[in-house]
Formats: sequence, C-alpha cells, structure tokens
Amino acid sequence: MRISTLQAFNNGVAGLQRNYANAIRTQEQISTGNRILTPADDPVASVRLLQLEQQQNVLGQYKSNLTAAQNSLNQEEVTLNSVSTILQRVRELAVQAGNGTLSLEDRQSIAAELAEREDELLSLMNTRNARGEYLFSGFQGKSQPFVRQPDGSYAYAGDDGQRKLQIASSLEIPISDNGRAVFENALNAGRLSITDGSTPPAPVNSISGALVKDEASFASFPADGVQITFDPADPKNYTLTPLPSGTPVSGRLADGKDTQITYGGVAFFVNGTPPAGSTFTVSGPGPAASAGPGDPEIKSGVLNTISQLRKALESSADSREVRDAVALGLSNLDNGISAVDQARGQIGARLNVVESSLTDNEDVTLVNKAVQADLRELDYAEALSRLSFQQLILDASQKSYVTISQLNLFNKM
Repeated sequence: MRISTLQAFNNGVAGLQRNYANAIRTQEQISTGNRILTPADDPVASVRLLQLEQQQNVLGQYKSNLTAAQNSLNQEEVTLNSVSTILQRVRELAVQAGNGTLSLEDRQSIAAELAEREDELLSLMNTRNARGEYLFSGFQGKSQPFVRQPDGSYAYAGDDGQRKLQIASSLEIPISDNGRAVFENALNAGRLSITDGSTPPAPVNSISGALVKDEASFASFPADGVQITFDPADPKNYTLTPLPSGTPVSGRLADGKDTQITYGGVAFFVNGTPPAGSTFTVSGPGPAASAGPGDPEIKSGVLNTISQLRKALESSADSREVRDAVALGLSNLDNGISAVDQARGQIGARLNVVESSLTDNEDVTLVNKAVQADLRELDYAEALSRLSFQQLILDASQKSYVTISQLNLFNKM
C-alpha cells in the first residue's frame, strides 16, 4: 500500500478535526444542559419534543382561560352577595311596612330608604368587569343591561346569552349570567286575575290581594280557576267551586274584619261582606303567548317589585291597598331572593370545576415537563465521562500526528 505525504497529512488533519468536533459538541451539551442540540441528534425524540411543546402551549392557554374564568366568576359572586344583602334589607323594610299601626308619614320614611336601596341595587345589577363589559348583559357586553323607564319601571336591555370559555380540550364553562335569568326570572306571585261576575257589579275591591302562596300546591290549581259565590240570603256564607266542574267547598266570612281564603296554593282577601248573591272568579295565568296587555306578568323583576312597593307606600292611604302591596312585595321578594341564591349556587359549582381543572392542568403540565426533561436534558455524569474519553482520544491523535508528520525517508539514510 502506497501512502503519499499529502495523504498522510490530510488523514492526520481529518482525524484531528473529527476528534476536536466530538469534544466541542460534548462541551456544548454540557454548557446548555441539553442532549439534543439539533433534530439530527435524535429525530424521533425531536418530533416528540415538538408535540410536547405544542401541548404545553395549549395547556398554558387553558391556564390563562381558567384564571380569567375564576376572576370573572369571583366578581359575579361578590356582586350577587351584595345584591342578596340588599334584598334581605328590603325584605325587612317590607315586613316593617306591613305594620297596620303605621301612619302615612311612617310608610313614606320606609319608602325613602327603599328608594336608596333601589338605586344601590340598580348600580350593582349594572356592574362592569375589568374590561369595561357589563356582567349581566349577556352577549351585549357594551350595553347597559337595566334601564329605568320614564314611568319609573325598569326594563332589561341585554340578551339571553351566556359567555363561555374553553378550559380543557372538551370542556367549556359559563363565566357570566344574563340579567334576565338572575333578576327577572322569579315567578310573580300576583299572576292571578279576579273577575266580577255579579249583576249588578259588586263594589270595587270586594275581593283583592290574590296571590300564589304555595307553588307546589298551585300546580294542581283548577285550569279555569275557582268561583266564589255569596249566599243571596246571608252573604257571610259563601261557596267555592273549582271550574269548570269540581266539588264545591262552603265557608263563612269572619265578623267585623276582612277574611283571607286559601285554596289550591292561592290566597285572597274578601274585604268586608260583599253584596248578597255576588259572584267572583279567581283564575290563574293563561299561556304567555295569549296574554293580553292587561294580564298580570308571569315573571317579576326584583327592581320592579321594589319600585311598586315603594310607590304604594309613598302615596296610598288605604290600609287594604298597603296590605295587598306589602303581601305581593314580600312574596315576589322571596321568589327573587331564591332566584339570586340559585345563581350563586351555580357560580359556586362552576368555581369548584375551575379549581379542580386548575389542579388537573398543573398535574398534566408537570408530567409534560418531566417527559420533556427525560427526552431533552443531558445526563451530566455520562457526558463528563464521554468528554474525558474524547479528550484522551484527541490528545492521542495530536501526538500521533506530530510523530507521523516528522517521519522522513532521508532521516533513515
């Protein structure tokens, strides 16, 4: 085998470069702490690392969504807690206003505080979040949800939407509630109609204050209502007949005071003694689609409930009107408080889901990082041992190169 001087030098330089490159590469791995510097180092592990990094980015987005959902739900919960506190105070005032010994001035004093609570409640129901969006306006985040009308009533200007965030690969969670569902969805206890069927008509307000007192019992209330007929001979005796056909129930009015009659979850007052032979019908609400402009609303809003009670206390000197207004206000307030409490319960359940999802997200993130570490990070003990071996080889190649480069045919002559 013939080896030229040029070939000998080239082989020596190539060996030096190769060994030097191996040592430098190991040194770079040690300085960075990474086993894989380029995809060529381990193609399979590189692909797996790319997938894990993509998954890590998705987990990071879910964590951001979870944090945003938690902040939004916490703000809504705090707001509803304040609303509940105000409603409890309003209920206390309504109970106080029901005291029959109060004068008009006393009731007007109560109405003055109700007006302040009404404004406070309106402000809370129009609360904005950190982004300037209204909490209870549905999808219409830039539109004020509750607006006071010229006549003093309140209208909901939002929609029925519910904003959601994705917090896991197949899980979305609501982060808001629309104002109609929370504050306008309570059943109206006064959704009953009283019809005078007497000939000639009986005095106005012979019967008043018809309320649904028991929703469970009201489910079996006669479809066409009940008819109350007062005896032509002795109007203190009455007969209550379920319509269209049912078993009549007889009774007698109390002497010297108004009489409250209850049937099928409904209660109403007979004021004094109606004319002999007079007839009245107390009926429940028909289908919402067929309701006319004068029919009672099936649902009631807490703001309108407070407003109507306040107006009655401010202007009415009739004790029966005040009695009926307070009874209606108390019943509707109770229904409204129940609706708010139900919303608070739902928020609590969502917060529990967010909390558990945050824990799951952190656990998966830790596992993800551990797998990435196994694939990417360097085994320092092995790398240092390999570097020592490579340095030994490099030293040997340098010495052998020096020795071979000094060989000369003429030196042997």
